[in-house]
Formats: sequence, C-alpha cells, structure tokens
Amino acid sequence: MLIGIDVAKAELVVAARPSGERWTVANDERGIRTLVERLKREMLQAERNRLGQVFGRGKRPVKKSLKSHITFLERELRIADTDLGAMVRTFLGWRERDYLLQSVPGVGRVLSLTLLADLPELGRLSRREIAKLVGVAPLSRDSGTLRGRRFVQGGRASVRAMLYMGALVATKRNTVIRTFYQRLLAAGKPKKLALVACMRKLLTILNTMVRTQQHWCVDRAAGALVSA
Repeated sequence: MLIGIDVAKAELVVAARPSGERWTVANDERGIRTLVERLKREMLQAERNRLGQVFGRGKRPVKKSLKSHITFLERELRIADTDLGAMVRTFLGWRERDYLLQSVPGVGRVLSLTLLADLPELGRLSRREIAKLVGVAPLSRDSGTLRGRRFVQGGRASVRAMLYMGALVATKRNTVIRTFYQRLLAAGKPKKLALVACMRKLLTILNTMVRTQQHWCVDRAAGALVSA
C-alpha cells in the first residue's frame, strides 16, 4: 500500500494506491487527528493481510513511506502550539527566515520550523556539506574499478523525514522541482532515487536562499538545474 498526501493550506488531499481511493480532510488539528487514526488502521489492516500470506512468497511489507506520513502528521500536531512556534512569532530574525523558507512552493510550516530548530547550519555550509549533514548526499560502494550503487545514509533523521514530505509536495506544486523530477524519470531513474535527488535539490535551493537572504524566484532556482 502507498499513501500520498497533497498538503494545501486549508485541506489535506489523500490518495491510496493501488486501490485508487481518495479523500480529503481539513488541515486543522481535528482533521489531522482523524487522518492519523485512519492511517494507523490502514497500517494494521495491511500488516494483517501481509501476515495472512504464505511467508516467502515475495509479498512486500507495509511501505515505510506510510510510516513517514504518520510521523509527519504527528509532528504537525506536536509543534502546532509549541514554544518554537511562539519564538518564531516573537523574534524578528526567525520570523523573517520562516517567511523566506515558506516562500518556496513545497515548504510549509512544519518543514520550515524543522529547519529552524534542527538545521541551524542552513545557509552557512556548501551544498555538499549541507547535503551530507542532512543525510541526502549520495555515497558509493566503489572498489577498485568496480562501481557500486549510490545510496544515502546517516544525517539528521528529523530533517530528512520532513524534507521528504516537502520534496513530495514540490514535485507537484513547484515548477522547478517538478521539471527536475520529470527529467530524472525520463532519463530512467527509479522514482525513489529521483525523489531523493529532489530532496537534495530542494535543500540546495533553501541553503542558497538563506545564505543570500533572497526569497523564492523561479528563474534563480531554475538556474541551479543546469549543473544538476
């Protein structure tokens, strides 16, 4: 089972695969709690179905992405009225940075607050350094003349989980990230690897914006695709 969540200001649009079921809940505390409970029930049912199959027939377990969605939603509830949110509203520097970050399509309140709290190095490091710090830099398993598959690991899990959600939304709503994502898919990249590349691209754009104190601009962001 795969669950996709399109995050809008007023509502959350949810789609399930392979059933094709779609539903919408309000993007408020009550709606998010309802959605979390429903996703938990879906996970339990999917796990029961999996255990009901003969072990070893290649049935895949519950998708990790579903757990990531639940983590995202539960974090949304936790930080809704936290001291961090109050600090952002109180301190001009944080408030300005929050406004700058959320000017990017795909970056919402949760991702912005996560970056403010868990990634203070944003804007101070190079694109390679910040990608490695978060855990989205491609690592290799090369040995001599043999080249292994690239992978990502380590880094700051809290930032990476929220960046995943932001990149997922950006592939739909951010013209620069969407173009980049579609280009990778057209080149034969697996969807998972293409999404990780979008996470890295989004992080690079945000890192540059914070360093230069420039708000979102499609033309400037699109220029970064030339070297991708």
